[in-house]
Formats: sequence, C-alpha cells, structure tokens
Amino acid sequence: MNSENVQTLAVARHGTPSLISTHGVLRNTYGLLSLTLIFSAATAAASASLGLPHPGLLLTLAGFFGLLFLTSKLRDSGWGVLSVFGLTGFMGYTLGPILGQQLALTNGHQVVMMAMGGTATIFLSLSAYALVTRKDFSFMGGFLLAGIVVAFLAGVGALFLDISALSLTVSAAFVLLMGGLILFETSRIVNGGETNYVLATVGLYVSIFNLFTSLLSLFGYGSSNE
Repeated sequence: MNSENVQTLAVARHGTPSLISTHGVLRNTYGLLSLTLIFSAATAAASASLGLPHPGLLLTLAGFFGLLFLTSKLRDSGWGVLSVFGLTGFMGYTLGPILGQQLALTNGHQVVMMAMGGTATIFLSLSAYALVTRKDFSFMGGFLLAGIVVAFLAGVGALFLDISALSLTVSAAFVLLMGGLILFETSRIVNGGETNYVLATVGLYVSIFNLFTSLLSLFGYGSSNE
C-alpha cells in the first residue's frame, strides 16, 4: 500500500465518525423538533379553547429564560429532553391567548393559516438550502445577536408606547432575523458547530415560534385594514 493510499485511509477513518455524528445530531434534532412542535401546538390549542389568560410579559420572560437555563444545564442528560418539552409547552401556552384573540375575528382562521403556511415555507426552504449547500453561516452570529437584542428592545418600547407602526417594523425585522437564525442554526449542525441535539432543537424551535408570531402580527394587521 503506497503512502497516498495510507493518507486517504487515514482521512476516511478520521472523517467518518464526524460525518456519522453530524447525521446523528441532525436526525435527533429534527425528530425532537417535530415532537415539540406537535406538543406546543396542542398546548396552544388547549390554552386557546379554554380561554386561559396570557401570563404577561414579565412572567413570559421569566418562564422562558428560566426553562432555557434549565434546559442548557440538563442538555447532556435525559432530563434535558423533558426540559425541552417543558419549555416548548410553556411557549405554546403563551401562544394560546394570542391565537384565541385572532381566531375570534371574522377572518381570523385565514390569518392563522396564512401565518402557518408562511412559517412552514420559510423554514423548509431555508433549511433545505443550508442542508444542500452546506454553506457556513457562522459569520452571521454577531449580527443576528445584535439585531435580535435591538428588535426585542424596540418591541418592548412599542408595547408600552402603543405605537402600531413600530410594532409592525419589529415584526418585519423579526421575520428577517429568524430566517437568518434558521440558516445559522442549521449550518452549525451540518458543519459540526453544534453537537448537542437538545440545544439545536431549542434554537430551531425559538426561530420557528418567533417567525410564526411575527407573521401572525403582520398578516393580522394587513387583514384588519382591508
């Protein structure tokens, strides 16, 4: 066996486990993501049908960041998976009252379906692009973090100041930012930057959740002005 064949064999031996590991993380991530989306949708439907009140901004933030911290701490154990369901179930509960208000409107069902369709189309398209091209979008990390912080603060300001134009601008910004985050998160999984499927699931779920609520806000506003 010549030296060239030895080098090729060595590369194959070192590269195969990494490839298998990446495929395993990707498979586990999408499997868990599918289950959590179903669970979240069920809790949202239950919350909307029962007419449960929204917990408010402070309790929502406390619950989200508290469960996010817990999930991060438990990410390497089976409890981490249960924590993901706790987080996504809680977010589904907070979404229920919003859906209930929207569905009570004349064309509310159409708006919700449009938001769902738009979310699915954007997520599947961007995920497929990142998976097929295997491009590295890690360079977007700093920009996305800064953009999300600015958009979040602007959203809080719009909430307290009751400025509809600012709210719509924030929703549009979040659609773009969440699209970028989907590319970023998927790229990290594909290229081995994220090796924990629990954290990968949370990252993609948060992107989908915020994308859906932002589209719901935009479509709802546009429909109300027709």
